[in-house]
Amino acid sequence: MTATPDWGRVEYTSVRELSGPLAVIDKVEGVGWDEFVLFTVGSGERRHGVVLEVDRGTAVVQVLEDTAGMDPERVGAVFTGSPLRVPVGPGWLGRVCNGRGEPLDGGPPVFGAAASAVAGRPVNPMRREPPAEPVLTGISAIDALTTLVRGQKLPLFSAAGLPHLELATQIAAQSTAGGQPFCVVFAAMGVTHADADFVRDALEERSAAGELVLLLNTADDPVIERILTPRIALTVAEHLAFAEGRHVLVVMTDMTSYAEALREISSARGEIPARRAYPGYLYSDLASLYERCGRVRGLPGSVTVLPVLTMPAGDITHPVPDLTGYITEGQVVLSRHLHARGVYPPVDALSSLSRLMRKGAGPGRTREDHLDVAAQLLSALARARQVRELADLVGEGSLGPADRGYLDFDEAFAHGLVQQGRDELRTLEQTLERAWQVLLTLPRSQLAMLPARFLDAHAAGEGR
Repeated sequence: MTATPDWGRVEYTSVRELSGPLAVIDKVEGVGWDEFVLFTVGSGERRHGVVLEVDRGTAVVQVLEDTAGMDPERVGAVFTGSPLRVPVGPGWLGRVCNGRGEPLDGGPPVFGAAASAVAGRPVNPMRREPPAEPVLTGISAIDALTTLVRGQKLPLFSAAGLPHLELATQIAAQSTAGGQPFCVVFAAMGVTHADADFVRDALEERSAAGELVLLLNTADDPVIERILTPRIALTVAEHLAFAEGRHVLVVMTDMTSYAEALREISSARGEIPARRAYPGYLYSDLASLYERCGRVRGLPGSVTVLPVLTMPAGDITHPVPDLTGYITEGQVVLSRHLHARGVYPPVDALSSLSRLMRKGAGPGRTREDHLDVAAQLLSALARARQVRELADLVGEGSLGPADRGYLDFDEAFAHGLVQQGRDELRTLEQTLERAWQVLLTLPRSQLAMLPARFLDAHAAGEGR
């Protein structure tokens, strides 16, 4: 061990083993869990790491840039005495960085007046404010039926081949908080270079307006970087929300890639695998990310989280979507059937749910008739689905006039309300008026969930 003048700390050269992203260092003293580590490679290159565990003077460290090209005999490690921290502040807005927060846009490193630990700090539950007021996405299927609420965590469940990245990017490009200060933190994990370019291009306008932080971790980046990316995104978002007073939407895609990176590192550490080889702490790890959203009493702003998950083989019982469902407050589910019908976005309204919708929609928040319209749409859609199954058995010619009306409603719902352009922004007024046009394809006798005053008002409007 030798003293390191730059840091005034001890440099350890007792690296026993390098395995994948892990370095095992012996004879360490005074080292703690989650401590940040600086490595000096023989060539003079600097790498970075985080302490995973310490046991009897032996530390296991995750190397963020991986251990490729490192020689145990020519590596020095300095423990900084504190967790990994990143600068925070408005300097992040308009920047494009990799998963470690290093610039990809040709600009200087991101600076901030303060720095925060990427692991975050727990919020006292007594200081949490319930989510309230909507985040309007400009997507009719979401704004009308599964309204996103400020401070909510609402995942998007998808499958391979469905346009989840396009939808997540469109939401990030269009979302607003009703004229209040708003910005988006977009964290992409394990994406291809083509997808990364697509995201950059699609969000260029929001980035140029200084309303976007973009973190891009590509599939060929070190796997350990994928673990850091959502944590850095949330750390940046928390400061923008609770110190700068903005309402922040954090889009994290794809959380399945994140979980697979966690599984790979768990395997490298030799941990006993749990369900489908994921580590036993997958639930608590996901919760440590999702629970960083919300509103805090006495502080301005809010953090809203929209995680995107691709379900392997479309299996909603897969550990990642299954555990996510326990932690979050609903889900938006994409449908292969609607996608095959050419509907974009292919949101399956009957499988989707926003448990906090009533906190962010209705009188005083969106529109007085919003919740009643949503309830009637879902009721009619459920009936239409039953009729569709019956028609598949007996043929449409055997259906009565009322049942055939529901088949017409189903088509009107898919193509008149859900269907919209990939760059089409709809206001809430436009969305709800489309919803009324769809509902009025049914006779008034079938709209029993709508108050008479709403029906009379829209019947009068149709008459004009």
